[in-house]
Amino acid sequence: MATLTFQRATWCLQISRTSRTFAVSFTTAIPHRGELRKLPSDVTNPLRPGRLDRPRARSSRHSSARTVFTSTRVYQAQQAGAAAGAPAAAPLKPRYNQSAPKPPTPAADGAGAAATASQPPTEPLPDLTSGFDDTPVVLDEGSRQVDWARSFHGLSAEAFSKEAADALLQPIPADDIEIKPDGIIYLPEIKYRRILNKAFGPGGWGLAPRGETIVTARAVTREYGLVALGRLVSVARGEQEYFSPEGIPTSAEGCKSNALMRCCKDLGVASELWDPRFIRKFMKEFGKEVYVEHVVTKKRRKVWMRKDDEVRYPLKETKGFGM
Repeated sequence: MATLTFQRATWCLQISRTSRTFAVSFTTAIPHRGELRKLPSDVTNPLRPGRLDRPRARSSRHSSARTVFTSTRVYQAQQAGAAAGAPAAAPLKPRYNQSAPKPPTPAADGAGAAATASQPPTEPLPDLTSGFDDTPVVLDEGSRQVDWARSFHGLSAEAFSKEAADALLQPIPADDIEIKPDGIIYLPEIKYRRILNKAFGPGGWGLAPRGETIVTARAVTREYGLVALGRLVSVARGEQEYFSPEGIPTSAEGCKSNALMRCCKDLGVASELWDPRFIRKFMKEFGKEVYVEHVVTKKRRKVWMRKDDEVRYPLKETKGFGM
């Protein structure tokens, strides 16, 4: 066995070429505190000729000795793994914690992402000033149902029965007619519905939209068709003003009532309300014009009302301007 030995101070390296082994022995003798380890001044470093080792100070209190040995079997296994292309060994982990901040753990990030994903996305409220998305559904041409958004099925096919005609054409009682402050007489929307229910029965009639709702800068409008007993009776467009975007839904309902009132004119319901002679006679017999004053603003104006009605708050009746 050929052995090559290097010796420097207190450590020794031995390498065997035949058995392919090497051994390193390192022995250090540390004196007690306050003492210095002194080496002979004539000790020469075999790796660096001409350089002498200098004494070094040690602060440890104990003596230590270490020996590292690699056997032939382990060495051969390492050589075989390197020849076969085995992956390199993982780098050693540091013995002590580093001061750098730790990145957030994947579990915490996953929990936060799951909490965010579990919350349903909030959708912005639609702007009603741009109109409604209520276009009527268009049916197929081969469908047996009637597409009231486009069809005129049953229009003027035959007259209604005598009982239905009597209910539609009966005179309107004077107690049902109302007067607006500007002097226009009208029949409340609910009275039209009662007349239709009396003539065709509840469920025997209905309003079918024939277009989408149009919202302008100050009004809402939409076209409706009145269908009674499976037949189209009349088509009219309703309208209703609004003063703020919050009032658009209410105006859309008022638009439907206005269309119903206009459709009923084709059936002769409350047709006298559009007769100028009836209007003048009714206003002379049942209407009156009075001066009123606003309790808060103190503004005065002249309004029309029924003779059997009273001025309501915030208005009060007064004798006139300047009185």
